[in-house]
Amino acid sequence: MAELLSAPDEAQAVEELHLRGCTDGLPVIVPTRPRVARMILASGMDADLVLGTMGPGHGIATIENVAVAAVMAGCLPDYMPVVVAAVRAIIDPTFDLTEMQATTHCTAPLMIVNGPARQSCGPIASGTGALGPGHRANASIGRALRLTMINIGKARPGVSDMALLGHPGKFTYCLAEDEENSPFPPLHVDLGFKAQDSVVTVVGAEAPHSVIYAGDADDSGSYKILLDLLAMALANAPSNNAILTGGFATVVLNPEHSDVLHRAGLSRQDIASELYERCFLEPETVRRLMSAFAGKNPKRQMAFRSPDQILILQAGGSGLYSMVMPSWCAGTHTNSAVSVKVEADMFCELPDLVS
Repeated sequence: MAELLSAPDEAQAVEELHLRGCTDGLPVIVPTRPRVARMILASGMDADLVLGTMGPGHGIATIENVAVAAVMAGCLPDYMPVVVAAVRAIIDPTFDLTEMQATTHCTAPLMIVNGPARQSCGPIASGTGALGPGHRANASIGRALRLTMINIGKARPGVSDMALLGHPGKFTYCLAEDEENSPFPPLHVDLGFKAQDSVVTVVGAEAPHSVIYAGDADDSGSYKILLDLLAMALANAPSNNAILTGGFATVVLNPEHSDVLHRAGLSRQDIASELYERCFLEPETVRRLMSAFAGKNPKRQMAFRSPDQILILQAGGSGLYSMVMPSWCAGTHTNSAVSVKVEADMFCELPDLVS
């Protein structure tokens, strides 16, 4: 059971949570018993159900503890199934949460939501400004995941969270795929799920790197320039993807850029393969810029082990800019992407509870 605290009023309760290091530095909603109970009911699961443990502190993630984080983050009860799925994803050993929490790199869990939960547990924004302010579901769901990492995983800056600088995605980093406007099948379908499934995919990611591309409607081969630019951003020489290699990375195409590649006859798999072939460093570059990683006889260094390590989705507004998110590429499983089905059908009827 979660520890119970007391305070004379909500303002003092918020200050106490700050003093105890239980917040992300921003004000939180006080997780009173009725508020937490309502969030637990929305999950359709028992409060003491154990999802797993969260490193580096190896705290036990129960539904109740996750509900506390969701309340503090400002989530509506409708969001709870997505938060639970995200927690399940990061506690999967494949995600390397303990190592990721403790690394000096700036990685953070990027959440990609697919399927009906984008609406039934939201709406979770996928269009213009999806990773920016103004979208309650995106902001609070991503924030809830971070608060579980702080309060269950016990990640504290400079103590157990050793990121040298971090990035704003460590507050919240959540968006949905723009499935309705994408020319490609939904990401979760290409990952092996059914179209009607709701899925959260979580991958450790740096902050978004902007990729500008204007295109040339009169040049049928100009799409290759877009591929070149995306690859240059994915495996830029100072990045972990280029130097450490073998990790995942994410490409978020805006609708205009998706259309360019689709009209060129490329599927999602084709795009990933094209990017994979372009993401490398020549031996001379590794030797000159990163001698500590070069070894005695460096060879051409491929950033990825296979095209499957490049996640591609459509989101955002149309225009000049797409985004790529390189990754950390370390940990036992190189901080691999993990996808978990959202159990949104476990909702129950919520009674009217006082706050």
